[in-house]
Amino acid sequence: MMYSVKITGQAETDLRGIYEYIAYELRSAQNAAAQLSRLEQNIYSLDQMPERYRRYEKEPWFSRGWRIMPVDRYCVFYMLDYDRRIVNITRVLYGGRDMDHVLFEGTEEA
Repeated sequence: MMYSVKITGQAETDLRGIYEYIAYELRSAQNAAAQLSRLEQNIYSLDQMPERYRRYEKEPWFSRGWRIMPVDRYCVFYMLDYDRRIVNITRVLYGGRDMDHVLFEGTEEA
């Protein structure tokens, strides 16, 4: 069964930030485009079998049903809407960051 994949505004901002960091800070537009392509390819692959990745074990995200998908050195966070068959991509973060801290900052802003 197929799901629709929806990327939230925050996740789009995360993806744009990843691209800009690699392209402008690291001065490698080609690598930035390739990384963005790999992230998007993996994100959109969640239209099939989105439960194949584990639930994120930290609270309050575990209770909310968040899942985490590793892609290269990044982590894609998402939630499933079973009734509407939608995969909601919520965040895309560099795996070396303090993800809990970044996620709590995002929760306070919302």
